[in-house]
Amino acid sequence: MAEKQFKLEIITPEKVVYSADVEHVKAPAKNGYFGVKVNHIPFLTVLKIGRVEITAGKEELVYAISGGFVEVADNKMTILAETAEASGDIDVERAQKSRERAQKRLDEKQAETSMARANASLMRALNRLEVASR
Repeated sequence: MAEKQFKLEIITPEKVVYSADVEHVKAPAKNGYFGVKVNHIPFLTVLKIGRVEITAGKEELVYAISGGFVEVADNKMTILAETAEASGDIDVERAQKSRERAQKRLDEKQAETSMARANASLMRALNRLEVASR
């Protein structure tokens, strides 16, 4: 690992999605996006639906995540995400259908529909579509 790099791991309940040495990571915390570089102070925070932007050498990567936690300590950043998809792996058609279903549930406002769940589904779909367009 070079002096200007630190270890990043993105982990979901199913698998390790990403593991490499990186120079910079930008991630979505509850109160806004934050950035991490080598020798960052230790911290732990909650993540919201959003994108994780990674700079690794000349490579720029973007992942859509749907919440979770992040820990930074000892030049290692661990993202424990509910879901994480690389921009190139997102099924755009599936994300569009998910957006349409969620929007329909919100528009219909049925008594049995959980507005919070429908809104979260819509936010996840919109995030996936935004990341896929990068």
